Amino acid sequence: MRIDDILAADGPVFSFEFFPPKTDDGERNLENALAELRTLEPSFVSVTYGAGGSTREKTIEIVKRIRDQHGLEAMAHFTCVGATVPQLRHTLDEMQEAGIDNVLALRGDPPAGEESWTMTEGGLEFSRELVELIAADYPFAIGAACFPETHIHAESPEADLEHLAEKVDAGVAFLITQLFFDNAVYFRFLERARSAGIKVPIIPGIMPITRVGQVERMASMCGASIPEELRSELHAREEDPEAVLDFGVAYATLQCAELLAAGAPGIHFYTLNRSPATRAILGALKLARPWEKAVYPGSISSASATRGDPSAAS
Repeated sequence: MRIDDILAADGPVFSFEFFPPKTDDGERNLENALAELRTLEPSFVSVTYGAGGSTREKTIEIVKRIRDQHGLEAMAHFTCVGATVPQLRHTLDEMQEAGIDNVLALRGDPPAGEESWTMTEGGLEFSRELVELIAADYPFAIGAACFPETHIHAESPEADLEHLAEKVDAGVAFLITQLFFDNAVYFRFLERARSAGIKVPIIPGIMPITRVGQVERMASMCGASIPEELRSELHAREEDPEAVLDFGVAYATLQCAELLAAGAPGIHFYTLNRSPATRAILGALKLARPWEKAVYPGSISSASATRGDPSAAS
């Protein structure tokens, strides 16, 4: 089922992101997480590419497995790194033949060991071009990433938003944010995006904090800020891993509840192929149902809106 159709239905969507494992232990972690999180009936799950497109075949294989063996709607991340246009079309053809309905179109990260991004000869340079290629010849619902605190390689917040608007114009039907730990960051970004005429649903991406060092590395890599109060509370517990996990689950639950009560279209969980924290958070959210207590119901989801339509929901 297309994710844009899922978003158009009533109620928030909940989704999980996984990455292709590299070891046998990693494979077992992924299978355990899928089996346990499946019981929460996610709206969809997504599977990432490795840096430089290094897990392209593995990503597609896992998406197929999730659909066939676990009965979950699965979306493949898809980048233009390290591939020519014919190679990109070959992968898209394979996805279409496998019955995949959804693609998250990304420029992608450089291959391991390389700091700068270089266009592949005969390939594409920008994620907008990848969206155009997909939208022109394939029936997928196309998603894209967005960056509430601005992409680390963007010239400016304004330029980053302009590029995002171009991707939406090219055919992107929904957006998923990079992780953030301060909801004010999401709300400010949403206001800027709507003012720029971007009306597609913008799903908040949330990473439950389970380990202090891990979350600090992840935040540094993607340019996400950690509020000083949050950092202080984490470091006060860093010698007690269980206390960090308990606090991280509580913090993410409150963060998600506030977003949903404000009308967010759903939550996309960065699971890191682990299930306990996400299970606890989503279980509590489904019990409390904060979206039914929304202060401004539907005000920021714009699930049925289209970019540039002045009559659409704001």
